[in-house]
Amino acid sequence: MNQAIPSHKAVITVVGKDTVGIIARVCTYLSEHKVNVLDISQTIIEGFFNMMMIVDIEGSTQEFDEITDDLDTLGQEIGVRIRCQREEIFTRMHRI
Repeated sequence: MNQAIPSHKAVITVVGKDTVGIIARVCTYLSEHKVNVLDISQTIIEGFFNMMMIVDIEGSTQEFDEITDDLDTLGQEIGVRIRCQREEIFTRMHRI
């Protein structure tokens, strides 16, 4: 049986009302836990902030579930919704 090797990449999305420091707070958390940002895109449309990041969690000091829980808590603290999904799950969910 051919089993796929799990990816160490994850997709993080951040959505909410724009405020100062969103990118700084998210990136500070990731840096402190050795999560490497591979790609990042952000836009602000009519006062609403939207960011998508591709990250590498292979060297992280946290387990994936801890990262997702921490980011959810961080999002509540700064007034945005932060969602973290493994790349393969994100890809399967958004396949046409």
